[in-house]
Amino acid sequence: MEAARAAVLVHDKDPVLLSGTLAELFDVPRSGAVGPGRALAAACDLGPAGALLVRPDQFVAWRLAGPGGSPAEQPAEQLAAAVSAECEADFDLGIRANLRATEGLLAACRAVGTSPVVVFASSLAVFGSSSEHPLPPIVDDQLMPNPQSSYGVQKVIAEQLLADYTRKGFLRGRAVRLMTVSVRPGRPNAAASGFLSAIVREPLAGQRATCPVGAQTEVAIASPASAISGLLCAATSSDRDWGDRTAVNLPALTVTVAQMAAALERVGGPRASALIDWVPDPAVAAIVTGWPARFRTDRAARLGLAPDPDFDAIIRMHLAETGR
Repeated sequence: MEAARAAVLVHDKDPVLLSGTLAELFDVPRSGAVGPGRALAAACDLGPAGALLVRPDQFVAWRLAGPGGSPAEQPAEQLAAAVSAECEADFDLGIRANLRATEGLLAACRAVGTSPVVVFASSLAVFGSSSEHPLPPIVDDQLMPNPQSSYGVQKVIAEQLLADYTRKGFLRGRAVRLMTVSVRPGRPNAAASGFLSAIVREPLAGQRATCPVGAQTEVAIASPASAISGLLCAATSSDRDWGDRTAVNLPALTVTVAQMAAALERVGGPRASALIDWVPDPAVAAIVTGWPARFRTDRAARLGLAPDPDFDAIIRMHLAETGR
């Protein structure tokens, strides 16, 4: 399996750790000029997806204390993860990547001794529907997690660990529940939701893409820019503004897959939308349709966060960022 990448997101001269599969969300370059809000490959290699953070203790200690060794209050963001379909196919991989690496990261942040802000990238997959606890039509900030996948369970466990480390005063934890990010740059990955980027990204590049769910499937979407805004908000908000609860649901744009395809045709033309192959995959559909699609995110709104206006705007943003 290909090694994951590490990166540093530069924001107002304060570097934030990016790692694992989500490094591709930020279209991390291997080299080049770095400015505020841009990402750069860091001098720290991440191992295969089963290991992710090779030495999280040393790397995080360096990040938080600085190369000179003097403690500094800088936020650390844990974005490394084995993704949804991977975790269903390989249970042990999910445990190693999503739990063991997170445990090591939290322990390292505790050891620094400065009670740093630690932002954990969680997911809408913490929510799910079961016979005794069906999903409501709209998920609000009061709904408790009820994961129905290994990935979702691992995210909930990590959220609770983060909350307990925060309660004990070891760090100041903030769990950001990301929506499905689309259009994600880079190559396809093993996420069950990966097709929600592929059905736009590949056709715009003249390549075919497969949609494994029905056209009327509703999904909760956020652009890369919206996801980055949520992560940076978590890293920079005051303790008073963030509040006592460590986890927050980020805003979502609710669309059907058919509406995504229609937006692709409006922005990219009929030749682009004709490159989508509608081939059902029951395993992927079972995961994706088990996630909530409609959210009311009052807490995020109070933090100044808002959903993307429409999917046409997301596609245009993707075209502008990729130079097409």
